[in-house]
Amino acid sequence: MSQREIARSNGSLFADDGADGFLHRAFLRGEGFNHEAVRRRPVIGICTSWSELSPCNAGLRDVAVEVKKGIAQAGGIGLEFPTISLSEPFIRPTSMLLRNLMSMDVEEMIASSPIDGVVLLGGCDKTVPAQLMGAISAGKPAIMVTAGPRPVSCWRDAALTIDEVWPLIDERRLGRLDDDDWVELEGKLNVGVGTCNVLGTAVTMAAIAEVLGFALPGSSLHAAGSDEHLGAAVRAGAAIVDAVGRGAAPVSLVTEESLENAVRMVCALGGSTNALIHLEAIAGRAGVGLGIERIREWARTTPLLANVRPSGSQLLSDLQSAGGVPAVARELGELFHAGTATAEGLSWDVARARTAPVESAALRAADASPVGEAIAVLSGNLAPGGAVVKPVAGGLRHARGRAVVFDGVADLNRRIDDEGLDVDADSVLVLRGVGTRGAPGIPEVGHIPIPARLARAGVVDMLRVTDARMSGTATGTVVLHVTPEAAVGGPLALVRDGDIIEVDIEHGTIELLVPEVELAERDPGAPPDAPRRGYGLLYDRHVLQPDQGCDFDFLRAVPDE
Repeated sequence: MSQREIARSNGSLFADDGADGFLHRAFLRGEGFNHEAVRRRPVIGICTSWSELSPCNAGLRDVAVEVKKGIAQAGGIGLEFPTISLSEPFIRPTSMLLRNLMSMDVEEMIASSPIDGVVLLGGCDKTVPAQLMGAISAGKPAIMVTAGPRPVSCWRDAALTIDEVWPLIDERRLGRLDDDDWVELEGKLNVGVGTCNVLGTAVTMAAIAEVLGFALPGSSLHAAGSDEHLGAAVRAGAAIVDAVGRGAAPVSLVTEESLENAVRMVCALGGSTNALIHLEAIAGRAGVGLGIERIREWARTTPLLANVRPSGSQLLSDLQSAGGVPAVARELGELFHAGTATAEGLSWDVARARTAPVESAALRAADASPVGEAIAVLSGNLAPGGAVVKPVAGGLRHARGRAVVFDGVADLNRRIDDEGLDVDADSVLVLRGVGTRGAPGIPEVGHIPIPARLARAGVVDMLRVTDARMSGTATGTVVLHVTPEAAVGGPLALVRDGDIIEVDIEHGTIELLVPEVELAERDPGAPPDAPRRGYGLLYDRHVLQPDQGCDFDFLRAVPDE
């Protein structure tokens, strides 16, 4: 509606003496803002992913109120706006299919709105990376407040966290959990809003936001809706006003050193393998390359410090009491680049120094921690572009066996519990056609169940290989993100029942032990039919593989000429 300077999209529009400023202020006055409020600067957008279709993010309305308080106390005005919201448990085939769409929504709203900076409110797995990706591309100062983990519930006189749902679902599948128990469990699993209450993808991404300098130090583990959580929201509101004053561009926070910190933090926490895909996408938005070899080396040399579910025995609240992410950064010592920036504009040296050591079963000392156990990067003729596995989640370090191949989730569900399935405890279960383009969206279906016949005989782990992802709350020896995926002609498409697959986690290899001449004669099969319209068509044409973060090719940073 502006008749001049139509490219201008910052808060200065509200201070304009002419018609533009008049109209901007007048429309806000219609919302109930007074004469003084509409003239305050800076103008801060509050980008919220609140939604009743995203239980993880359902508490963000209250968080936005506190953020506005902090902004006002610092002299600014906060204006809340929504974007699409992504819930991993509710969206099919996966919220990952829409992560890039949400990032575009976030980017365009930030870039085109009359705001000077933005506070990002997100929580569920894909909302945090989508918001970070969009904010980096938009370029205005940004700070994040995550939704916080939901309360821990209780079942059968013991603490119940979300990671325990997977073995309980298997118990139901095997007939060991009756109808009454099943109904009771439904009401006990989640007793409040917030993200998964273990070190799954949501909490892992919250920690990454903190490490990269988008969230205040020590804020990512605050329980959803707690006094500490809401207090951090007020401080974030004040911090974004300061960040705008400093001209803190989001891209400046994403450096090779800060990305290394983030990867090492994922490994030190025993966090989700999904985070590696998101970090590649975040790095790509900033024009910084990661690559599997650097991730492999960082993962191989990082101690697993946190003893927290699902990789350990303690609760997130125990880790927070021990000092949270700053305490983990302190224990990483020289492996952590402490000169990188925090969301306060200070260095991580400062954040680490003000975190006093606390003896806790949730946080091991570096010299008492296993090294390289959190995540391992594999490569070989079955995964030329790499694959990942979480050693601490399973019991197998070296495995070799006959492939039992499933083409998609429907085939898996139809045959996995067939008593006639030719499978034994040493077999390698292969699930393919569920990658970035094949599924589409690389859904979290990689937690291939143990065949019922073997599970009843006491088998608790098998080697599983897939081009899918796996929930950060699940466990088992599952090789994930096999790249390139089967649907684009990757070697996984050439595997046949009975082929021998060998995985050696210590040496970082995954090999299909079939002669190359024989593989060259095999048909990888036809790719899936491409969508004919809409977002699906855009996605199919432009999505990249996991080693490039599954971002769209046209959204990555364009190098300066």
